[in-house]
Amino acid sequence: MSSNTPLPPILAQAITRSLQAQTQLLKPNPRLAAAEANCQNQNIPAIAIAPYQGQHLALLCQFLGAQHVLEIGTLGGYSTIWLAESVPGVHVTSIEFSAKHREVALENTKGTANVEIRLGAAEEVMGELGKEGRVFDFVFVDANWDQQARYFDLAVGLTRKGGVVYVDNVVRNLLDIPEEGDEADWSLIEWVKGDERVTATLIPTVSTHKVDVGALVDGFVLARVK
Repeated sequence: MSSNTPLPPILAQAITRSLQAQTQLLKPNPRLAAAEANCQNQNIPAIAIAPYQGQHLALLCQFLGAQHVLEIGTLGGYSTIWLAESVPGVHVTSIEFSAKHREVALENTKGTANVEIRLGAAEEVMGELGKEGRVFDFVFVDANWDQQARYFDLAVGLTRKGGVVYVDNVVRNLLDIPEEGDEADWSLIEWVKGDERVTATLIPTVSTHKVDVGALVDGFVLARVK
């Protein structure tokens, strides 16, 4: 199905009504609105999570009573703000590879004392966090798709027993086949399947904020550390 293919009416209606319902469950947040505007003004790629996804992440942190959260892939700090405002007393450590993106994220989170944004390659910074003895309640992985399995492995090692690792864009990665005839990248699924440290599932999702038909279907892996 191409990006120009019209949606079946029942699917189009379901997406429209879902978006209306999601919007009604969200409260205005000036900091998030300002971050969105700043990202747009600074030409940050428009690939941040949607507001309802931010609400979902915040709820997961609240369910866990998370006090230590790790984010892989800061971008402009939009999701970082959701995590930082999720639970009283929570501290968020976020990792960003791009110096420009980190600078914008620092602008967007200015005055937020519970956010730390580290610059560098995720694998290297996660190794540093391990050496520092850091342990997290919740880890959100939203970075390079081709490194999802490696990031998951490192994230589990940094997560406490009973903590949760969330990997975004897993289904999109399975569908992202560079050239005709290439195989889908099953490395994350194969890794998680064989990882005895966790109990995990994959939750499929249908986007209500993507206009490209090819981007409508996605899903995330949610894993609890034993």
